[in-house]
Amino acid sequence: MHIHLPDKVKKIIETIESGGYEAYAVGGCVRDSILGRVPDDWDITTSASPQEIKNLFRRTVDTGIQHGTVTVIMEREGFEVTTYRIDGEYEDSRHPKEVTFTSNLTEDLKRRDFTINAMAYNDREGLVDAFGGIKDMKARLVRCVGNPRERFGEDALRMMRAVRFSAQLGYGMEEGTKAAVKEMAENLRNISAERIQTELVKLLTSPRPEDLRICYETGITRVILPEFDRCMETEQENPHHCYTVGEHILHSLNGVKADKALRLAMLFHDIGKPETKFTDEKGIDHFHGHAQAGEDITRRVMKRLRFDNATRDKAARLVLYHDYSVEASARSVRRAMNKIGEDIFPCLFDVKRADIGAQSEYGRAEKLEALEEIRRIYEKILEDRQCVSLRTLAVTGKDLIEAGMEPGKEIGRTLEKLLQIVLEDPEENSREKLMEYVKGMTS
Repeated sequence: MHIHLPDKVKKIIETIESGGYEAYAVGGCVRDSILGRVPDDWDITTSASPQEIKNLFRRTVDTGIQHGTVTVIMEREGFEVTTYRIDGEYEDSRHPKEVTFTSNLTEDLKRRDFTINAMAYNDREGLVDAFGGIKDMKARLVRCVGNPRERFGEDALRMMRAVRFSAQLGYGMEEGTKAAVKEMAENLRNISAERIQTELVKLLTSPRPEDLRICYETGITRVILPEFDRCMETEQENPHHCYTVGEHILHSLNGVKADKALRLAMLFHDIGKPETKFTDEKGIDHFHGHAQAGEDITRRVMKRLRFDNATRDKAARLVLYHDYSVEASARSVRRAMNKIGEDIFPCLFDVKRADIGAQSEYGRAEKLEALEEIRRIYEKILEDRQCVSLRTLAVTGKDLIEAGMEPGKEIGRTLEKLLQIVLEDPEENSREKLMEYVKGMTS
């Protein structure tokens, strides 16, 4: 099997080999090349020690020298070169107590997580596949190298990676690997929130975000996202729904594009339902106030998982307004744009469509038609450049001060009153007309 290595990777491998050592491209870049994908980055493994690598190349950076990794800089691009190693005992489900370097490639591949990531390649030797990676790729399976309990004991995050690779590649999970996840999911408590967040986002933005269900079935979400487990266990006896809250969420995820904030908004949009559920005397479930409750939970959970403020804010605002009712009139749409924000409002079309698509058939066609009508009105408002916020109001605070108004809170209140006039009638958004209103207010 031939893999096309980039010229810089080829040069690094050849330089190491000319020094009398072995070197191979290894891991995900080999897997992706076999799948016909363009790898994000190229990792190289070698029998040379870090010091020997530094002697062979003019420009290197010590990125993880205690673990045997040196970054070789080739024309401003960095390539990680790691010495073959055997990991000692792991004490915290993450870090080995010690790392021993070895001259044996198979020993190095043996410590890697999954068979599909434990293949190496160079042009001289071809593909080195000691653990059946190609066979598992043909069978479309994610399988641990060796004993899955040992692999997950070494780094508990590998359990989330197993689900994530399944979702990204469209593979199943080998039974023994899945059984080990069920048994060891609790160990994820030892993993930092940042690392869990990274894997969760990769899963959610994969082609199969609904594979989050596997995280529920194996007990992963019980540890990292117990709020989601409550949703999976909350029924919705209501004509608009045909799934539990959690299943509805899973079905909605693929209804939006693979954008981080949008997929997170769908994950959390109904997260407030379990705590707002009310069953009336007819046995119908209602969830009044679930959007507000959902926003609070979203902010809390995303803070716990160390999301950046901008992503957290966008997702939480989409959760808050995902159920917001807008009439199909220009006045109502302008007011909604003002209340929700011009940045967030257009995203709601995708969120609402995904939400409707994961509900029952009851009233679905009418809901989608109403949403489309609001979109048409929204696009006309944009086309006509109608004012929906202070940003495009024809009068500014500076204008009011020049007209004799004292700087202070009164200016803000006056601008807000003018904006309300313009939201009612966009034709009024001219400096001349609005200053007439100001005269009327102050006289």
